[in-house]
Amino acid sequence: MSAAITTPERTVAVCRAASLFCGLRGWAPVREMPLPNGRRADILALLPDGRFAVVEVKSCARDFLSDAKWPEYRDFCDLLYFAVDLDFPIELLPPDAGLLVVEGREAALVREASSHPLAPARRRALLHRYAVTAAGRLAALQDPAGLAEMRAALRVE
Repeated sequence: MSAAITTPERTVAVCRAASLFCGLRGWAPVREMPLPNGRRADILALLPDGRFAVVEVKSCARDFLSDAKWPEYRDFCDLLYFAVDLDFPIELLPPDAGLLVVEGREAALVREASSHPLAPARRRALLHRYAVTAAGRLAALQDPAGLAEMRAALRVE
């Protein structure tokens, strides 16, 4: 990525390529997924075998070094990946996390993530949260006016 690209643009580009990577592998990615601990994963993907992967997008070294939240994502996934662009110093990233390196709209798997399976009860609860979030977002896309009406009604009550 060019130095002329701003950090927000870089983040969007890396997130887009990482989401495409997920989709091409049959994973079902949900961006900006709220987790039960109050954090929000950049991408939470449901894999075909029922496992969950978090893909944490990092736009630059400063973004990684100033973020102390990412270890808390491990409690809500079987696999943890980082997605970065070609300019990112990958030696900063933990060696047990998976690594996707992005160039343009494509992401390459450089390192597979170490597995740390979720407990069955946590997996069920996370699957429910994932489904409700994804279904709500789809409903909002299909009927934006209905979503606005529902939000207005909820504010009144």
